[in-house]
Amino acid sequence: MTETATSELDDSFHVFDTTLRDGAQREGINLTVADKLAIARHLDDFGVGFIEGGWPGANPRDTEFFARAQAEIDFKHAQLVAFGATRRAGARAAEDPQVRALLESGAPVITLVAKSHDRHVELALRTTLDENLEMVRDTVSYLREQGRRVFVDCEHFFDGYRANPEYAKAVVRSAAEAGADVVILCDTNGGMLPAQIHAVVATVLADTGARLGIHAQDDTGCAVANTLAAVDAGATHVQCTANGYGERVGNANLFPVVAALELKYGKKVLPDGKLRETTRISHAIAEVVNLTPSTHQPYVGVSAFAHKAGLHASAIKVDPDLYQHIDPEQVGNTMRMLVSDMAGRASIELKGKELGVDLGGDRELVGRVVERVKERELKGYTYEAADASFELLLRAEVEGRPLKYFDVESWRAIVEDRPDGTHANEATVKLWAKSERIVATAEGNGPVNALDRALRVALEKIYPQLAKLELVDYKVRILEGKHGTSSTTRVLISTSDGAGEWSTVGVAENVIAASWQALEDAYAYGLLRAGVEPAQ
Repeated sequence: MTETATSELDDSFHVFDTTLRDGAQREGINLTVADKLAIARHLDDFGVGFIEGGWPGANPRDTEFFARAQAEIDFKHAQLVAFGATRRAGARAAEDPQVRALLESGAPVITLVAKSHDRHVELALRTTLDENLEMVRDTVSYLREQGRRVFVDCEHFFDGYRANPEYAKAVVRSAAEAGADVVILCDTNGGMLPAQIHAVVATVLADTGARLGIHAQDDTGCAVANTLAAVDAGATHVQCTANGYGERVGNANLFPVVAALELKYGKKVLPDGKLRETTRISHAIAEVVNLTPSTHQPYVGVSAFAHKAGLHASAIKVDPDLYQHIDPEQVGNTMRMLVSDMAGRASIELKGKELGVDLGGDRELVGRVVERVKERELKGYTYEAADASFELLLRAEVEGRPLKYFDVESWRAIVEDRPDGTHANEATVKLWAKSERIVATAEGNGPVNALDRALRVALEKIYPQLAKLELVDYKVRILEGKHGTSSTTRVLISTSDGAGEWSTVGVAENVIAASWQALEDAYAYGLLRAGVEPAQ
């Protein structure tokens, strides 16, 4: 591997990622070394300048990560950063084991966390304010002598500045004078607001002359805004985590910060073409940490450019920019039209275009579809979450008849409660397909699964394309009503053919009947995707 990545970007502005250290402190995230290596590759591919890998020497996992990263990753854009603390009170940096572990990690850049809040110095470090300053100076100058680039994180800086501004600034000066390239002001408790961040950063910059960075936690929901406020005030180094992962409610989210810097501020902070990878990288890292990507995350969420209201759709039909702050393709996302009871003609026309269904400018046809959608959504159907069912409805209106691949004569599902406490689930389906009457019975681990298997048994010989279909998700919702167990039920089923995934919906007073409707649509849409012509 190359020890130091080369980048087409200059050093005037830093995008620093700390997903592997600070982001990994999120509840529910537990990264293996392999996970950390995979995320590091994604981040380097995205084009961040620095990847903080963890605290070597603090635990075996982080020590192993640095050893393997040096050997296994050929960094193209990022430099690897090791995180640690200033030396212990009363010791010398050259003799401190944890400082030695930072050097042994082989990382070309080291970030030191330093106390900048006077009460933390006295209560947590149990040392004097002067000794804390000497700990900063000694550790930074020693690591610089060893050929390392050094950044200093001033922990609890903003709270410390509020309590004792002169001491907080003294820590910044000590770090900068000892050779730290950047001093990062940390909102460790996440309690600051953008105007406060701007005022403090601007003052510290003017009073110390140090190069400043920002590390913002999201406890007020302002981490991204606070980061950008710091940039407005003169910070040239931003610390973020992928998807905002981090302790408590998280950190400043890397993706909206970078997108804002590139698209709103006009700053070139990523290599050419990498901004279009934003959505892909966000979702790839979510997969590695095994967390479902947030659908409503700015820029990269699947709902970030989804439009539901008819008024919005009418405007978007004229000019998408009227209801979108950027072109979603700039961040690798796409615009989506949602069909619901809020839909107007423009929504239907745009959705038809998205699905490849030519409505031919037929206003009467579009009007029928609008009314049909509103009528069915009143009964409990939801088409914004079931594109496949909507496409079947739309094509049926265009063709003037339903898309039929089989006609169902009857179906039934039986649940047998046995004396030994077990249950047996059996389903029978009677249908006609290609002029052939078919009766099929199957067992399953539940009545819906038994129906699915029976339907598959009945149809696979005639439609072998169905062998690829697999149900991947099943959701049931009891809709609002006053009838208790007899209330209307909505079922959403997600199905995959290995190449794509689609969702279908069914609504009925009986959960099994609602499930059957969604199953019928799922199979019909699967055959449509496979290019099978419907029966005449």
